[in-house]
Amino acid sequence: MIRVVIADDQELIRTSLKIILSTHKDLEIVGVAADGFEVLDILKQKEVDIVLMDIRMPHMDGVYCTKVIKEQYPATKVVILTTFNDDDFVFSALKYGASGYLLKDVSMDELYSDIVTVYKGGALINPDIATKVFSMFTKMSQHNMIIQVDESFLKDISKTEWKVIQQVGCGLSNKEIAQKLFLSEGTVRNYLSSILSKLNLRDRTQLAIWAVQTGKTIRDFDNE
Repeated sequence: MIRVVIADDQELIRTSLKIILSTHKDLEIVGVAADGFEVLDILKQKEVDIVLMDIRMPHMDGVYCTKVIKEQYPATKVVILTTFNDDDFVFSALKYGASGYLLKDVSMDELYSDIVTVYKGGALINPDIATKVFSMFTKMSQHNMIIQVDESFLKDISKTEWKVIQQVGCGLSNKEIAQKLFLSEGTVRNYLSSILSKLNLRDRTQLAIWAVQTGKTIRDFDNE
């Protein structure tokens, strides 16, 4: 059972999401919240796997709440769900450890699928903002925000995994990577999980930053 909290300052959205997601037998909506403080109150009382987090909420917004959650409840994953694709919000939410950033026009079937993906250890970035995220990764690289990977870990990375790493560094979504490399999305998710484990990286964000910083996004793996 995947335990979910829905955080949004609009009651209609909270209620609608709760009703729709509750139709899935493997999801349990353990609480709803109108701001970050209410989210933290729920986390003090219940075990939560995933928080669906709106960005702009009164009193404590979704970005700061994400930061607190990952500091105090590192096992709880956060998926940012918002109508805003502002660069600063994307950067801050991912920097503080969000596992996904989705726009609210996502279909309910896709949202359910994304929740399951994040629960299983995957990470998600809406394709519409992938280019923005890649731009931010590049800026972070230029400002010397270095992600370190032990060189001895690299020998275990297969050629296909290198290609997946390259596409993650270019800001592509799992679906786009699957289409480009002629793989299924499930296979891409499995590759990502394996890559993160082999390189001892926390999440997709760190992997993308490392790929940009080390030039993996422009390396020709087909001719190696």
